[in-house]
Amino acid sequence: MKLLLTLICVLLLLSLSYADARVPSKYAKQSDAWVQSEEGRRIADNVLTWQTPYGSWPKNRDTASEPFDGNMGDLHGTFDNGATTNELRFLARTFRATNEPRYQQGFLKGLDHIFEAQYPTGGWPQFYPPSNRYHRHITFNDGSMVRILELLLDVSESTDYGFVETEYRTKAESAVIKGIDCILHTQIKRDGKLTAWCAQHDQKTLAPTWARSYEPPSLSGAESVGVVRFLMSVKEPTPEIIAAVEGAIEWFRNVAIHGMRFEEFTDAEGNDDKRILADPDAGPLWARFYEIGSNRPIFLDRDSVVRYSLTEIGQERRGGYDYYGTWAANLLAKDYPRWREKHSLRRE
Repeated sequence: MKLLLTLICVLLLLSLSYADARVPSKYAKQSDAWVQSEEGRRIADNVLTWQTPYGSWPKNRDTASEPFDGNMGDLHGTFDNGATTNELRFLARTFRATNEPRYQQGFLKGLDHIFEAQYPTGGWPQFYPPSNRYHRHITFNDGSMVRILELLLDVSESTDYGFVETEYRTKAESAVIKGIDCILHTQIKRDGKLTAWCAQHDQKTLAPTWARSYEPPSLSGAESVGVVRFLMSVKEPTPEIIAAVEGAIEWFRNVAIHGMRFEEFTDAEGNDDKRILADPDAGPLWARFYEIGSNRPIFLDRDSVVRYSLTEIGQERRGGYDYYGTWAANLLAKDYPRWREKHSLRRE
């Protein structure tokens, strides 16, 4: 029982920390009057204290409520879980409202960090400088690279970033072009058809690769949704971008799981668990990982052994990871049809 209570407390703290990571983006939506107020400036100044010497911010930390007063060497910046990109959007918002140079300087320092972190192949690691472990890989996982590209696209195009000098906007545009090229070259092709993406790709070869012990080279039913949405946000899509979107959409349709429901429950010992059940009324589901080549859903414990049923892995991973989700439902039902109509694309 003591071990169970400890685990519950840890999970609660992690969930609260993850919510904290989104605080700066929440404040970015406040009015000019609020941003200009003493409270708004206090929060912006707090955010600046959390910026690492490299120009990034740590994840899963509340960078807004209180100033950082520890050792700067203990701060480990990242692009994961919305860190850095959220803070940069908030600082840009604050500078537009206040015209205070320190907020612009913090923003530009972070932007320089993003430029420096981009690989020659066009992708970004989970953090920079990268480690010699899986964090060094090009990271689509949890939307990391997509959030970077969305920010850079806004910097290069949006009037909200009109305060950014032309040199920076041009560099942002070039980084986006390289990033899109990386996306197009990492899209996995099988039997001559474009499919989806792995959650992480080798930074040199661009091949799908391992991350954590239960995150194998595979086709991602989750991260690929964000990649497709980003490609659809490009104002003037090239034939290559259109082909990439169409290939991914066709793959999502082919691997959709119908007549099944994914649900959370508490087992007899009080542990959180998840299961998949037959339900003819359920909407479509997608697996987190699909085996490259067969398109079979795969499931892994921390032992890295591939299994083909959720019930074959242990409760710890089964209850602590989303192996199924409705990730592509709105993409197929709403976003994709609107995108085709917007660009007057006809079916062959």
